Amino acid sequence: VRIMFVTVVLGLVSLKNVAVSFAETVKSSAPIFTVIMSRLILGEYTGLWVNLSLFPVMAGLALCTATELSFNMLGFSAALSTNIMDCLQNVFSKKLLSGDTYKFSPPELQFYTSAAAVIMLIPAWGFLLIPEKSRSLYLSQDVLLLLLFDGALFHLQSVTAYALMGRISPVTFSVASTVKHALSVWLSVIVFSNHVTLLSAVGTIFVFIGVFLYNKARQFQRGVLQDLAQQNVAVPQDKDTPAHPH
Repeated sequence: VRIMFVTVVLGLVSLKNVAVSFAETVKSSAPIFTVIMSRLILGEYTGLWVNLSLFPVMAGLALCTATELSFNMLGFSAALSTNIMDCLQNVFSKKLLSGDTYKFSPPELQFYTSAAAVIMLIPAWGFLLIPEKSRSLYLSQDVLLLLLFDGALFHLQSVTAYALMGRISPVTFSVASTVKHALSVWLSVIVFSNHVTLLSAVGTIFVFIGVFLYNKARQFQRGVLQDLAQQNVAVPQDKDTPAHPH
C-alpha cells in the first residue's frame, strides 16, 4: 500500500512538472526494471531473446515523444522514481495474487489496498489542506463530475491490472503497459492539439512490433523449457528400462 501511495503521488508530481509525453518516455524503461526485480524477488528467468525484444518496445516509445521533450529535473526525477516504484508494486502484487503464502483475488486486493490508502491519506489531507484556510474548498459541479469519473476509471484500471497480474508475469504485464503508454501519448496529442509527427507514427509502430516480438520470444522460451522438462523426465525412465537380450 505504501508503494502504491508513493507511486501515485510521484506520478502526479511528474505530470505537474513535465509534459505527459516526457513522463511516458521515462516510463518506457519499465520493462528493464521489471526484468531485474522479477529476477531478484520472484526468481523468474527471462531468456536472451525475451530480453532483446524489450528494446524495440522502449525505443519505439522514446521515438513517439522525441519531438516534444520538456526537461525538468524535479519532474524527471519523479517520473523515474514512479517507474521504479511501479515495477516494485507489480512484482509484489504478483506475490500477493499468486504466491504460496498469500493468494488474494483481484477484488480483495483492491479492497484492502484502497482501505489502507484511505487511512494513509487522512493525515496527508489534514497536513496539506486544512492549514490553508484562505483556500476555498468549494468545487464546481463540473470538477466534481470529473473527479468522480477519474476515480471510477482509476478503480477499474486497478482491478483490471490485478486480474491481469494474477494470470501473467510481471514482465509481460510491464510490456503490455507500454502499449498503454503509447496510447497515452497519442491521447495527449489529441487533447492538447499537438501536431503528430512522422517520428511519433514510426515510434508507435515500433512499440507494437516490439510487443509482437516479445510474445513470440516468450512462446519460444516456453517451448524450450517444456522440451528440457520432457528430456529430464525421460532420462530416468531410460535408466530404469531393463536391457533386452540380443
